[in-house]
Amino acid sequence: MAAPQRSLAQDLFEDMGRKVAEASKSSFEEDDENSKLVEEIESLCMNCHEQGTTRLLLTRIPFFREIVIMSFSCPHCGFQNSEVQPAGTIQERGTKFTLKVESADDLNRQIIKSDTCTFRIEDIDLEIPPGRGQLTNVEGILTMIATDLQSKQDERKEKIPEVWAQLETVIKTVQDMASGAKLPFTTTLDDPAGNSWIQFSANDSTTKYFRHEYPRSPAQNEALGLGDGSATETAETGPSGEAPGTQTRPEYHASHMYPAMPAEQNVNNVDDDEDIVENQVYSFPAQCPGCTKPCATNMKMVRIPHFKEVIIMSTVCDHCGYRNNEVKTGGEVPELGRRITLRVERPEDLSRDILKSETCGLYCPEIKLSVEPGTLGGRFTTVEGLLRQIRDDLHNNIFSDDDAGGGDSMNADERERWNSFFSDVDSAIEGKEKFTLVLEDPFAASYVQSYADEGADEQLTVEDYERTEQEEEELGLKDIKTDHYEENKKDAGETKEESGER
Repeated sequence: MAAPQRSLAQDLFEDMGRKVAEASKSSFEEDDENSKLVEEIESLCMNCHEQGTTRLLLTRIPFFREIVIMSFSCPHCGFQNSEVQPAGTIQERGTKFTLKVESADDLNRQIIKSDTCTFRIEDIDLEIPPGRGQLTNVEGILTMIATDLQSKQDERKEKIPEVWAQLETVIKTVQDMASGAKLPFTTTLDDPAGNSWIQFSANDSTTKYFRHEYPRSPAQNEALGLGDGSATETAETGPSGEAPGTQTRPEYHASHMYPAMPAEQNVNNVDDDEDIVENQVYSFPAQCPGCTKPCATNMKMVRIPHFKEVIIMSTVCDHCGYRNNEVKTGGEVPELGRRITLRVERPEDLSRDILKSETCGLYCPEIKLSVEPGTLGGRFTTVEGLLRQIRDDLHNNIFSDDDAGGGDSMNADERERWNSFFSDVDSAIEGKEKFTLVLEDPFAASYVQSYADEGADEQLTVEDYERTEQEEEELGLKDIKTDHYEENKKDAGETKEESGER
């Protein structure tokens, strides 16, 4: 019996995949001095269908992660193309970066735009949809936008002159932004896969540079190929016609991680008609952000003395091993925000309990530390524990484990600033340096333990403040209506009747 005929595409991509796998394996086995930094693979040119060369480079971007830079060139027709792809997996949460470009230095900031990322220039409402992955800078991506818009302008001028005139204005504005003649302006990168990035500077404030993580919607998970929820699958068999799903070793399952938890608590025991009882564990179904399969989230309400009730939430996925713990404050929305200032003057102050809610910003002027609201989520720990977590997360994002210098693309001045910053943070954690810790929470849902049994704590200052218009808008408080529903409905009905009579 004759073997089934194979297509050219199958042979091409199987051969390319085999060569990439061999090149990746050899790069790890060889010493750093002898290994090739750039791997070359013969591949088909999609322009002239002759053999060209694809070059692959695995590199690490400081403050980000490893990426693969791909460059193709054909010696026959001169066609060239370059792309960038993340070397890791899809992240558990999507990310959105906002950068306010205020100077020429900001135009030189590196940008990683993955093939699932949307780039926007907010000032002119210009959006670049997901497409080819790119490694460039702010000036480069603006220049590319202007060049793409400029193409076929002569043809538009003859056939649709009104569209040509509108595009000319947009092109001129983008070109002025790229050259630095029109500043400031705001750009955003929104990537549901979490694999895009804008370079960060140690001197950036929260109003200039903002990074926000968010859970993906079911539609975004489906667009990323993480499942549409229409087919039932198990970790053993996987969906029909596809490879079996991944399995987690038994010792990493939720039942083994928390053996003391009663089995009856692993069901949905949340009753909408009953109030949540303090210190009782509740469980309700959820969707794992890692593998999108069903999992359970456990919830428990506790009360912090002299504060308010707190919700502790824990999610563990039996399928992929995903784990997450978070703390949320309960109660009504207060009329005022709260600013807590703690002067850390003794090593004992590092042991104070601290609750940082997800809406709280953290600032430390002495060591130039600024944590934006939404970063780290809700955390209930000590002052030392919170500083260590911030320090470790930031250090892992900037320096890899085997490269303390932060990569070749980090200049000496930037490296020196970061090393000095981490040295100051370490001194604060070890109690060698006095510093001030400021928690600013528009929801007044954060807390720092007081050491004073009676009277005021001299090192702790708590003050209430009125929320700004921007904070009210970001928290969605302007859209909330909690009273006088009937009056509004009655007024709307009377207005409708009066307009009908007229």
